[in-house]
Amino acid sequence: MRGIPISALLGLIITAAFFIAAILAPWIAPYGMSEIVGDIWEPASDQFLLGTDNLGRDLLTRMIYGGRTTIFVASMATAVSFCTGAILGFTAAVYGGWVDQAMSRFNDLIMSIPTLIFALVVLSVMPVTLPILILVMGLLDSTRVFRLSRAVAVDINVMDFVEAARLRGEGQRWVIFREILPNALSPLVAELGLRFIFAILFISTLSFLGLGIQPPNADWGGIVKENREGIVYGISAALMPAIAIVTLSISVNLVADWALNRTTSLKGGRGV
Repeated sequence: MRGIPISALLGLIITAAFFIAAILAPWIAPYGMSEIVGDIWEPASDQFLLGTDNLGRDLLTRMIYGGRTTIFVASMATAVSFCTGAILGFTAAVYGGWVDQAMSRFNDLIMSIPTLIFALVVLSVMPVTLPILILVMGLLDSTRVFRLSRAVAVDINVMDFVEAARLRGEGQRWVIFREILPNALSPLVAELGLRFIFAILFISTLSFLGLGIQPPNADWGGIVKENREGIVYGISAALMPAIAIVTLSISVNLVADWALNRTTSLKGGRGV
């Protein structure tokens, strides 16, 4: 833990707590995810630490299971977006010419369509399942990763150690994965945190609009939707997921900033 700033350490602890709670949800949740255990919108008590929701289910249990679903979908979508966007972006930068132009213009075309509207149209005609949600979110978000990775790779591609690798006879795959990728980690790590947060907000928004995680499964956006009417009566059930989203977003940003500071230097050379 030495050398880690207090802000980054706090971010690591909070982020780890969210992920551990998501992994251990079936063992730490007080009740079943859809189990009705009390009256609607009961206040916080020793029996229900966060009160109950609009159907009388334990809100803490719903939050734990909702976090598990939200974090899983966001993590998988972020992985899809980075694997797809980074590889395609590096490929466009390395090959250049008409390959770069075709891929970049297609990427610009997709980005010109508002992401939320695009997702709503796709999900309205397809079955809303977890794999479909992850693919739709990941592929739409990969356009942002493509643009960043291509911009970074274009600069790295003309550096001396990349030219030296080509002179040694290394192929394009080597150049992409052994020369460009390690030196592009700094901006990609920073973008990783932002894309993960965006994915959490994205799935929460889709669920709030009814095209995300489907009942009886829980996620933070769905919990807000289920309990939004309680805000009029001073019920805080709909605010709990919002607090969780804000807390996780800040903690992930703190970790991403620290990681960015640790990966700022270029690492040219064979085998890096």
